Amino acid sequence: MKVLLLGHKGMLGNDLMAQFKYRHEVIGMDREEINITSASECRRAVADVQPQLVINAAGFTNVDACETAKEECFAVNAEAVKNIAEACRDRNITVIHYSTDYVFDGNGNRPYTEDDPCNPINTYGASKLTGEHHLRRLTDNFILIRTAWLYGAKGKNFVQAILERARSTGQLTVVNDQTGSPTCTRDLAAATELLVDKNARGIFHVTNRGSCTWYDFARKILKEARLDTVEILPIKTGELQRAAKRPAYSVMSAQKFVTLTGKTMQPWQLAFSDYFKFISSRTCSGA
Repeated sequence: MKVLLLGHKGMLGNDLMAQFKYRHEVIGMDREEINITSASECRRAVADVQPQLVINAAGFTNVDACETAKEECFAVNAEAVKNIAEACRDRNITVIHYSTDYVFDGNGNRPYTEDDPCNPINTYGASKLTGEHHLRRLTDNFILIRTAWLYGAKGKNFVQAILERARSTGQLTVVNDQTGSPTCTRDLAAATELLVDKNARGIFHVTNRGSCTWYDFARKILKEARLDTVEILPIKTGELQRAAKRPAYSVMSAQKFVTLTGKTMQPWQLAFSDYFKFISSRTCSGA
């Protein structure tokens, strides 16, 4: 199958390229090759490549920056999805798009299902939900994957930030009142290909299994990195005074994914251990 992968140089896109290239012909495009906020450029790219599948892994993901760059945020996370969906619709091309746990308000106390009502509390979540609406309105030929708390070998993420701060300062403060599911982009890429193989359509929640707070996750990171002497203190979200509100609880149920594929995502703890071994081996080998 010929696949057009948008945002292939990003954290998720890098792992999607690695996952899909073994069985498919993958053409990657990033901001140097295409401006996805331009409808004409999206149409031209689809016409030139003539793919059977378009994967959109591009996005404006700086949650706090979205509060002050709302126009750019909605252009990339919403208008671009409309452009991609329209370009693919007339050619009956399947679209895969990624959304977020931040479409929920975090007031729940059980894992959110795909049918639960959305009520984002920040600009990032609102922009992603608008992108979802565009996709669902324009085509039925889509896989919409909501995921959460992503980290990977390439690009800025929580793991990288924790390790850098721990090694430079020897002390950390991390919020302990937000609960979610850390998800490795390598696992998400593999799950994406599995959904393609199953000819899936519709909305799916895909994260690594289980949940924790950011504080719990940071402790796991330090343990794997053997930074046992680093002091880590739990704090409340309000103490950070960040621009964007965060949902207190954004765990999502992956039961729909499990039912369709017959597979479960590995627990977040195991996923991170595997990831850390992977990046450590790359560092040692000079990769």
